Order: sequence, then C-alpha cells, then structure tokens
Amino acid sequence: MYKIAALLLCLLLSLLCAEAQVKTTAAVPPPAVRKVVLRVYTSSADDKAIIAKYNYRVSVPDSVEAQKEVQSLVFQLQQDAYLLASADSMYSRRDTLHVKLYVGQQFKWAKLRNGNLSEGILIESGFREKFYHNAPFKPAESVRLQQRILEYAEQHGYPFASVWLDSVNINGNQIEAALMVEKAFLVTYDSVQVMGSSKTQPKFLMRYLQLYPGQPYNQEQVNDSRRMLTQLPYIKMTRPPQVRFLRDKATVYYFLEDRQTNQIDGVVGFLPDPSRPNGNKLLITGEANLNIRNIKGSGKQLGVQWRRVNRGSVILNGEYLHPNLLGTPFELGAKFGLLKQDSSFITVQPRLQLAYNTIKYGKFSVFTEWRNSRTLAAANAQSLRNLDLADAHTNTYGLNYLWNNLDDFYFPRRGRLVELQLAAGSKKLLRNAELEKSFYDTLEMKTTQLSMGLRLENFFRLGKNSALLARVRGEALLNDQILLNDMYRIGGLASLRGFDDYFFYASSYAIGTIEYRLFTAQDSYVLLFYDQGYYRSDLEKSFAQEMPMGIGGGISFSTGAGIFQLVYSLGKSDAQPLSFKYSKIHFGITNNF
Repeated sequence: MYKIAALLLCLLLSLLCAEAQVKTTAAVPPPAVRKVVLRVYTSSADDKAIIAKYNYRVSVPDSVEAQKEVQSLVFQLQQDAYLLASADSMYSRRDTLHVKLYVGQQFKWAKLRNGNLSEGILIESGFREKFYHNAPFKPAESVRLQQRILEYAEQHGYPFASVWLDSVNINGNQIEAALMVEKAFLVTYDSVQVMGSSKTQPKFLMRYLQLYPGQPYNQEQVNDSRRMLTQLPYIKMTRPPQVRFLRDKATVYYFLEDRQTNQIDGVVGFLPDPSRPNGNKLLITGEANLNIRNIKGSGKQLGVQWRRVNRGSVILNGEYLHPNLLGTPFELGAKFGLLKQDSSFITVQPRLQLAYNTIKYGKFSVFTEWRNSRTLAAANAQSLRNLDLADAHTNTYGLNYLWNNLDDFYFPRRGRLVELQLAAGSKKLLRNAELEKSFYDTLEMKTTQLSMGLRLENFFRLGKNSALLARVRGEALLNDQILLNDMYRIGGLASLRGFDDYFFYASSYAIGTIEYRLFTAQDSYVLLFYDQGYYRSDLEKSFAQEMPMGIGGGISFSTGAGIFQLVYSLGKSDAQPLSFKYSKIHFGITNNF
C-alpha cells in the first residue's frame, strides 16, 4: 500500500518537474541570428575606385548569401568588360566575410570588322564598325548582335545559319576580330498541312497565312501565324505549329479542330402592347439568325439576321465574306442593312469591302457604303419641317484597321483588340412631296459628311480562372445637317446594357465598360459589369446630351442544346430611373452545329 502511494508520488513529482522544465525552456528566447558583414578589398587604388561605382549589400543574413553577393558583383564587372575580374581569396573571421577582389583592365574593341555580312544584314542588325572602335567589350552586347543576325537569317530562308568571330587577336586589353556569318543553304516552304479533325482546306490556310510554296522560310512568320488563327471563329488550335525540314524544304503542320459555330435559331417573344394599354392585345417580337461559317473548309462565311424589336420596327442584316479572292490574300466582303423604324422611316445600307490580312500588322480594309433613307407616309409633317426627318442619300468611302491578339475568339482571357474606322463622303437631300418646294430653298441640298469610330478592348488575366475586360467604344458623325434617321442607335445587350434595344438616338457617343469574368470552365463564366455611356444629339433645331449608365451581372455556360446566356441589368438615364421596376433580363440559347 505504502509502496504504491510512494510510486504515485514519485510519478507526480516527475510530471511536475517536466512541466516546469518545459515552461522554463519556452521562456528562454531563441538566440539572435547574427548577420554577416561583407568587406571587399582590392590590391590597387584604381580597382578600389572602380568597385565604388557598384552597389552591393554590405550586410547579409548569412554566409551563403554573402558568397552569392560576391558572385553577383564579379558577374557585373565581367559584363562591363572587366573580363578577368575574380575573387582571389575569401576568409571569415567572426561575423565578417573578407574578400580580396581582382578587377583588372577593361577590355576594349580595337576593331570589329565586317567579315562577309550583306547589306541587308547590316541594316537589320544595326551593326556598324564605328560602334566597335575603341569601345568597351561587353559580352551581352556581342551576344545580342549575333542573335539579331541569326533572327534576320531565319526570316529570310536560312534557319540553319551560324555566326562567329573570326581572326580574333588580343593585344593587351585590345580585341580585334572579324564578324562572320555562314547562311548554309536556302530553305523554302513546301506545303501547309492540317492535322486533327478540322475540315479546313490546306489550300485556304496557305493563302490566308501567306505561306506559299517556293517562298523563303520565315520563322517569325510561322510564330505570328498563331495570332491570325485565333481570329478565325470556326477553328481552334490544339497544339503549337510544328515545322519539319527535308533537305531544303519546310512543311508547316497545324493542329486544328473545328468549332461548332454554325447557327440556325429563332425566338418569339410576347409583350404587352404599349399602344393599347386598356386592351388585352399582345405585341409579338422575334428574332431569327442564320450563320454558316467555313463553308466546305474554304473560309467563306454567310450570315443573315432578322429582328422585330417593337410594333412596326424591323431590322434585317446580311453579310457574306469571300477570302482569298482570285487566289490572293485579299478578302471580299459584302454587307446589307435594313432598318424600318415603326411608321417613321426606312433606311437601306449596303456596303462593299476589300480587306488585306497581314501576318504582323493586322487587317486593313477599304470600303464604300451607300445609305438611302426615306421617310414613310405616316411621318409627322412637323418633323419634316424641323429637319428631324428627311429623305437623304449618302455615299461614303472609308478605311478600317483591325488589330487582334486575343488568345481566344469567344472566351478570351488575355490580349488586346483595336479597331479604327474613318469615312468621308457626300450626303444629298431628296425632295419630299409632302413639303412645298420653297422649303428647300434655304437648305444645302448637298453636304460633306464625315464619320469615325473606335473600339478598344483589353483583357487582363487576374488569376487562373478570372479575367478583367476594359473596353472603350464610340462613334461620331460630323455633318452640318444631321437628321434623326442618320443617327446611331445605342442601347441593349450589344451596346449599353440596362436599356431597351436602340433606346437612344446619338450623333456621337462613347461607352466605357469594366467587366469581371470568373470562369467555371473553359467555355463557361459568370460576370459582373459596369457600363458608362455618353451621347449627344446634334439635330438642326434641338440639342441633347446625357451620361446614362448600366450595371448588372450574368452567366454563360454550355449545355447539350447549345450555349445558354442570362444577363440581368439595371440602367439609369434622364428618362429611366435606376429601379428594379425597369430592370432588363436577356436570356437565350444559341444552338451551334
């Protein structure tokens, strides 16, 4: 009994002692880490003056960091032409690392001659013999010069070229040499091959990318072709392109898959008829779309869109693109637009465009457009007299430039898109039988009309699954007699969200957008956005300007039936308060095949 009690007492005392020891140990602070001081010595006053020009840490956390700092200092000296710089000796004493550094002479080019470089290489590489006369010999600059020469050779059909220094002579700290290049043999394109399930024809791809058989091989051209392929909505690259060389021929392989971008769909909507508030009539709206892309793998595209937005208002748009016109890299495009605004006016606007795609600099286009706008019989005579509406015919010619390096056509996460357009032409007023002939005596029947447009989009990748879109777009119409049926129409899902389609009339406008996208899959994301708009209306006898805004969010994801989109938005303007009562919901399913 007593033995058991004594044993328990000893056990209890040992536990208490252990706990006290733990507390005592925890209470003792860890020893402070002593930093290492770096002291650098030189054998001459000249070397000391040179070292004083360089910045390096004199206090580092430990001896390993101290040695790395010494190595970094020696590397900087060697890059500045002190090729013999070295740390002759190092030793530690207490918390100080003592280093004896040898700097030596700065090597210089006595002369770097042109051995066999052609005039084209001299111009593109920037090599001039006078730049290498009595100048410091810097290895990094010499490497960059040789790299520029190799890049030039790769871009002109010589991917196996080599560059070296010949007849090298070192006299003291003076270096003399000759710069030589061996181009090897000329390599030309043999063919373009499409690998994968895509039905795209190699012949179309060859002309679109301008990789013609017999043309000198250009490595930069092959690299830039990836950007051009991302602009085609109907194909997707699965792997970077590969080049295979067989003797003096190069075959470029592109790994492509077809995207389901062809579209045939339609939707019908039923809304209360605002013209009959006391009746039970419904207003039928609708939309139908037909888009056929990459017809038979040739890159041809055909699109037709029909919309009825409200009573009596109809929109009809059509487009046809024909790439590689007559076997050239030119693209011929034809567009057609029709807008019937209730019973006020109807505008027909065909356009013919010729575009040229470049590998490096984007897409340039020239176009001509005919615009014929006629007032309808039910148009208000007072509106005609106030020049709000008038019959007019406009013929314009313009230029368009497009640069696009977005990483994906439909779901970009990084990249930039820039589009600029300028047009000029003449507008001719047409006499209306509803007005007396004397009404036109005080008007200019023919005037000059200018227009300009800008679209700038920048996608910033914020993380693995999110991106931020910053966008600015706008247009301006310049004319002494601007008509209501001349103006741009903004509002709706495609421009300023939170408002009905074509809610505003504007002679000039700008819309800025900030949109955050969180991707839940490769082709699905949720979004939050803020649209800030500005527009002005420069009618002959009235002027208006406003800054409407729209906020909201939405979702887009793929289903078995197609891509489902839902956007909820609120808008605020002088005519519409920011209220859930006026919220807009846009949703639909795009069935692609």
